[in-house]
Amino acid sequence: MKLKAKNKLSLRPLVSVVIPVFNCEKYIEVAINSISDQTYDNLEIIVVDDGSSDSTWDIVCKLAEKDKRIKQYKNKKNLKIVKTLNFGITKSHGKYIARMDGDDFRIPDSIEKQVNYLEKHKDVVIVGGAIDVCDEGLRVTNHRMFPITDEQIRAKLFRYSPFAHPAVMMRKDALPNDAYSINWIEDYDLYFRLGKVGKFANLPANVLKLRIHPVSVSRSRASYQEYLMLYVRLKAVFEYGYVMTSGDKLYFATQLVSKLLMPVKFRFWLYNKIRSIGARAK
Repeated sequence: MKLKAKNKLSLRPLVSVVIPVFNCEKYIEVAINSISDQTYDNLEIIVVDDGSSDSTWDIVCKLAEKDKRIKQYKNKKNLKIVKTLNFGITKSHGKYIARMDGDDFRIPDSIEKQVNYLEKHKDVVIVGGAIDVCDEGLRVTNHRMFPITDEQIRAKLFRYSPFAHPAVMMRKDALPNDAYSINWIEDYDLYFRLGKVGKFANLPANVLKLRIHPVSVSRSRASYQEYLMLYVRLKAVFEYGYVMTSGDKLYFATQLVSKLLMPVKFRFWLYNKIRSIGARAK
């Protein structure tokens, strides 16, 4: 059943879905339609094209003609993910900011479930959920669970990113100015800052189909992202005031050594294996 908006004429949509896109012509229509077709309809869809050179922009504009909730913007040149996301947030009017990428697929009732959760849990500043990892054709290859409670998430925060970024919803008033700050690891740094404001949560329900393809960031920049994750963890301690447990310190040292000695493909496989086992254990 579709959740009806309380005030259809409101100039402040309850949810702003921010979608940065770059050369996503093969996937963007499916991605945007997965938001347009949500069971929750009191939302705006903010699409920021980061200087695409393919037909992404034309496709977005055609979709905007059919759904007036879509508000499209185009960077004159490629500004990368941090500036693109921050710009999209400045154009938002929602109480909540939901994230989405231009090549993924939101489960139809995911926004409704996350809105309901945040409305009931006022101390939670960000909520994510489980995801299906898919191949280029959105065929499921793996199901990924994440820790659910604030305590469980904080226990894993120094080990791996405890949210699927395209699947999260955040309270806009909890976001710092210039919410995102480090390209390619922008979400992980933000989680540490949000954790100083309020609580974390993940839904056990599946909320997203994450598409993995040859040019996706998780494939093309995996090695570089590992270095950045190590940097963000140190930043969390020395700038944000977090304290590593002895286990966190051991994990940090082990990852640093493995980064220097293990092939990247093996590390990527091992990392996902350990994370899946850890999530199931909770």
